[in-house]
Amino acid sequence: MTQRVLVTGISGYVGQHVGAELLRQGFEVVGTVRSLAKAEVTKKAIAAAVSIDRLTFAEADLLADHGWEEALRGCDFVLHVASPFVLGEPKNENDLITPAVEGTRRVLQAAQRARVKRAVVTSSIVSMTAGKSSGTYGPDEWSDTNANIGAYAKSKTLAERAAWTIADGGPMELVVINPGFIVGPSLGAPGEGVSVTMIGELLAGKMPMIPDIAMGMVDVRDVARLEVAALTAPSAPGHRFIAASASPVAFTQIAQVLRGAGYDKVPTRKAPNLAIKLMALFDAQARAVVPQLGVRIGFDTRDTTDLLGWSPTPIENTLVDMAASLTRG
Repeated sequence: MTQRVLVTGISGYVGQHVGAELLRQGFEVVGTVRSLAKAEVTKKAIAAAVSIDRLTFAEADLLADHGWEEALRGCDFVLHVASPFVLGEPKNENDLITPAVEGTRRVLQAAQRARVKRAVVTSSIVSMTAGKSSGTYGPDEWSDTNANIGAYAKSKTLAERAAWTIADGGPMELVVINPGFIVGPSLGAPGEGVSVTMIGELLAGKMPMIPDIAMGMVDVRDVARLEVAALTAPSAPGHRFIAASASPVAFTQIAQVLRGAGYDKVPTRKAPNLAIKLMALFDAQARAVVPQLGVRIGFDTRDTTDLLGWSPTPIENTLVDMAASLTRG
C-alpha cells in the first residue's frame, strides 16, 4: 500500500520541494494550507516538477485546532515544515515565537492522537548556534534562549525543544532536520522565501555592498531529499541532523560565483562593519545581521552523511541554478 504523508506548509519555498520529492518517491501527499485558496498555485508549482496524481490538500492553521484531525486521517507520517521566517527583527518577538511553538505542539499532539508512526520536524541550525562565537558545532549543541539571540532563533529553539518534549517516551518516533541558510531554485513564483528575496536583490544590483557574514548553507533540494530519507531510515529516530555546509559560505563567495556566471549587477565591494552597525540603528534587517558580522561557524555533519546518506550539492551549482530560476523569462 502507498504510504501517506502529511506535509505542513506545503505552499512555501521548502514545502513545495518537499511535496515534489515525496511524490517523486511514490508517497501519497496531503499538504496543509491556511486557506484552500492557496492550493491551486501550489498545485501548479509542484506539477511543473512531478505528477500530482497523489497530491491532495487540507485546510489547517498552526494557531487553530480545527482541521488537523481530518488532515491527519490515514497518514503514516508527518513532515512539519511550516514555520514563519523573517530576516529582520519583528516589533514583538511573539509574532514569530507563538506560531512556531504552538504550531509545533498542535501538529505533533494531533499526530500522536492519529497514531502517526514517525514525525520529521524542520528546525534550523540557529537552534544550535545562535549567539555562539566562531567554531565548529555538532548536533548536541543548543542555543541559549535566555540570551539575546533574536526572535527567529528563539522561536526555532523553543519550538524544537517543545517537539522533543512531546515525543519523549511516546510511541511516535521523532526526527529533526536542522538546515542552514536554504538556497536553490524556487518551484513557485520568484519572491517566495527570504533567501530567494536576498539573492534576487543581489542579482538586480539592489544590494550596493556585501556584508561580512558567512553561514552554513544548503540546497533546498537537498533539504527535501533529507526530509524524505528521515521518514524511513531505520536509525534516524531520536536524532538531530544538520543540513548545512561543513564550512561557512561567505556572502563575498556568493557574489563571486554569481559574477562568474555572468550576473554583472552583483556587487563586489564589502560593506564596512561600522556602516552596517550604523544602519542597524534604524533598519531592522541590518539589526538582524549585526550579531553575525565576522562570525565563522562550521558544522559537524557526519551523522547526516552516515545515517541519511547525504551527499551535499556543491553550493556553486546551487547558486547558479537559483540565479537561473530567478531570471528565467
